[in-house]
Amino acid sequence: MKHTTTQRTRRSPGPARRIGRSLAFVLPVVLVLSGTLAVTHVNWSGDSSDSVLTTAAEAAAPASGTDTTGAARPRTEHEVLRDELLLELQEKDPEAALTHLQRAVNGRPSLAQHCASIARALGRAAVKVYGPSRAQSYARPVCDTSFASGVAAQHA
Repeated sequence: MKHTTTQRTRRSPGPARRIGRSLAFVLPVVLVLSGTLAVTHVNWSGDSSDSVLTTAAEAAAPASGTDTTGAARPRTEHEVLRDELLLELQEKDPEAALTHLQRAVNGRPSLAQHCASIARALGRAAVKVYGPSRAQSYARPVCDTSFASGVAAQHA
């Protein structure tokens, strides 16, 4: 009995394999470049006034509390809290204001995204009321030490 052996011809890799190899090379390069560009556009200083990542609503809304038609817009929860805490800072001391800020954030997690900006505002106001060295003595780790960065920013 005779067995026939068939020789297989060597074919070139198919299009799926070529595309896969190309993606395996290009995809990591694209991811690294896009990640690098994203990091360079983030405002690491904590000052939101010159942030590249402002939303369209923030850019369109005037800072005076009115909309483009001149009518007063309703104040958000974090704006009300910030104003209450600034008043408390002037009437009592920064320690009481920071304690109430921490309690408010713990009670209403939706305020957590605004915690750092409120704490920085408290730090800047504390420098105006108490001076830089006394204001710094009230600093504690509420909202990632944003109060202390507000003190430093106002003092500099």
